[in-house]
Amino acid sequence: MHTITLPQPSASLTDATVVRWFKQAGQTVAAGDVLVELQAQRDLIHVQAECDGVLAEILARPGTTLRPGEALARIGAAGEAAADAAPAVIAAAAAAQPDGVVAVIMPKAGNTMEEGTIISWRIKEGDTIAVGDVLFEVETDKAAVEVEATDAGRVARFVAREGEIVPVFGPVAYLAQDDAAVDAYLQGGPAAAAAAPAPVAAAAAPVPDGVVPVIMPKAGNTMEEGTIISWRIKEGDTIAVGDVLFEVETDKAAVEVEATDAGRLARIVAREGEIVPVFGPVAYLAEDDAAVDAYLAAQGSAAAPAAAPAPAAAAAVTRTPAAVTAGGRAKASPAARKLAAARGIDLSAVGAGSGPGGRILTADVPAQAPAAAPRPAAVAGKAGRAPMSSMRRAIALNLQASKQTIPHFYMEITAGADAMMDFYRAEKARYKCSVNDVVVLAVSRAIAEFPAFRSRIDGNDVITHANANIGIAVGMDEGLVVPVLAAAERLSLEQIAAETRRIVEAARGGKIANMGRGVFTISNMGMFGIHRFSAIINPPESGILAVGAVREDVVVTDGAIKAAKVMTMTLSCDHRVVDGLVAAQFLGRVRELLGQPERMA
Repeated sequence: MHTITLPQPSASLTDATVVRWFKQAGQTVAAGDVLVELQAQRDLIHVQAECDGVLAEILARPGTTLRPGEALARIGAAGEAAADAAPAVIAAAAAAQPDGVVAVIMPKAGNTMEEGTIISWRIKEGDTIAVGDVLFEVETDKAAVEVEATDAGRVARFVAREGEIVPVFGPVAYLAQDDAAVDAYLQGGPAAAAAAPAPVAAAAAPVPDGVVPVIMPKAGNTMEEGTIISWRIKEGDTIAVGDVLFEVETDKAAVEVEATDAGRLARIVAREGEIVPVFGPVAYLAEDDAAVDAYLAAQGSAAAPAAAPAPAAAAAVTRTPAAVTAGGRAKASPAARKLAAARGIDLSAVGAGSGPGGRILTADVPAQAPAAAPRPAAVAGKAGRAPMSSMRRAIALNLQASKQTIPHFYMEITAGADAMMDFYRAEKARYKCSVNDVVVLAVSRAIAEFPAFRSRIDGNDVITHANANIGIAVGMDEGLVVPVLAAAERLSLEQIAAETRRIVEAARGGKIANMGRGVFTISNMGMFGIHRFSAIINPPESGILAVGAVREDVVVTDGAIKAAKVMTMTLSCDHRVVDGLVAAQFLGRVRELLGQPERMA
């Protein structure tokens, strides 16, 4: 009996998850037949049979994660499998993967994704699906993503319902024509067996000793290629696991890519501005440059990706109008906006981009601004109907759930702002900061004093957090995101200002800091001249503070009428964890701190 095992460890393979079996227990196989598909960290691997025979035993069912050397299956010699394998083993193998049962798995829809929450199913049990159909929407650690079918067939069974959290590569449903086959599969399970490691013919050609490729990650479920925006390191640098190597523009956002291996960066083969397919090499780690030269020479220099040509800008070409956001701006990635601004390009004149839904990417931005054309006469806007974006749907579902499940109540207070503005101007002369940073400073100190505002409901329990992790609401073209400033009560105003700038810029580039770790959020509309408004709580937090503009008003102090600067704040609270008296005391404390800001410095 020959044992098929997971290949030995390499730079690109530390473990792998079984996606699907192409052969079933009891079937005859020939050397070279593809038996099973595995999902490794960086690529899909097809494991082949090394000899002729019968697939006697399947030891790892779809969704099982294995380490190198662990057993996948056993192959018996032709004509001898039935005698060598006990009937119970053959029966268990057949139960482990019945004919016609295909697992639908949770994809790794992001470089850091470890699990996903099913937001909604777009199909129902019994439906027949085709490859490419949208099956469900999942919330990852960064965004809401639509998951498409990779197999066609009948949806026999959901095993993950809406709201459930499923680990990456774990099964969420099964396709089968026969429900009984799924029942048998779910009751069966793989036979328990320990097998000695055996060499197996896996996928890619080996990389020379000491040479480790740095690859373009699949940083999104629909990502097929990425554009290198900037390198954060240079050739010759020594890097550690977790170091940021480069920034890449995907079809949805700008993403920082971190090192998964340590070593010396010997060669960069994809320069800034180049487009690289997913899992293609962008650089190589090696102590010896000659080893990289030898490897590239052996590959015929094919390992170095060629830059994809940018779309040609021809005046005579009729362009599809640019897709626009709900706010009327052309849909474009953050990097494309930055590049267009540098080149003086009006994105609304570029036309539809090559990204999803016509989103403009850097490759779509012309090298120079076209010659000015006569401005057309203004026309009435067009009526239309378009599907919501994934981000907008996620926001809608989150806020709808908040208003339906959290008993909101509101309190409003108007604070004198003269002392706060004097303090802000004095500090701004020393370092870069904003009025909102001062508000965050005051709120963080108040939250440290009121545990109710560091609490959240979890089932029948109330969980109180130790730190004031404050969400900062950031408006973007396609909706609102909330990066979180961790342990704000420990930071000075200067530190709050610097860290807030960092997480806000990262959020606009598609990376949400400390997502889901917030205990309280601040939403400031003062820069738009809004005097007062109320906000919806970002679940599962206990409250949100809506901050209006600093404005001049007439106030009465000790019977005297005078002009003064004031600012109105509206507090939204979760009445399950925050009582009215506590909310009033909290809001009064924030006003007191803003009235004596020098005591917070």
